[in-house]
Amino acid sequence: MTTFQNPPSNGTGVSSDNQGFGQRVDQIGSEAQHLWSNARGAVSDLGQTLDIKGRVERNPYGMVAAALGVGYVLGGGLFTPLTGRILKLGVRLAMLPFVKDELLGMAEAALQGYQAGQSSVGGGSNVGGQVGASGIGTSPRTGGSGNIS
Repeated sequence: MTTFQNPPSNGTGVSSDNQGFGQRVDQIGSEAQHLWSNARGAVSDLGQTLDIKGRVERNPYGMVAAALGVGYVLGGGLFTPLTGRILKLGVRLAMLPFVKDELLGMAEAALQGYQAGQSSVGGGSNVGGQVGASGIGTSPRTGGSGNIS
């Protein structure tokens, strides 16, 4: 069991521990003031470096959107189903130009292949035959049946 004893007095009615406690409180207070002034200085330096006032004046809507985004992320909205849906939509929209270019390239290649096929069928040599409606070479001897006898 713990017993408590009164500290010895130094004759002034105030114990030496109380003086030490008061000095520690004063020291903590001055250190807190020093820390507060350092923090304010760091924030003002950061504000000058980022030029937040100038950015807000130049682009107020962009800064509001940035603040909303930072607040959303810091508020824990990063790992929600809504964020997943928004990211999926963003990826799809970002991929749209690439898919469009790829589809246009495929369509151009198909058109060139079709045009090349038409020119070889129409301008190619067909020995003894003609091009029928179905594109099958028919012989004048068979009457268009497609069979050569």
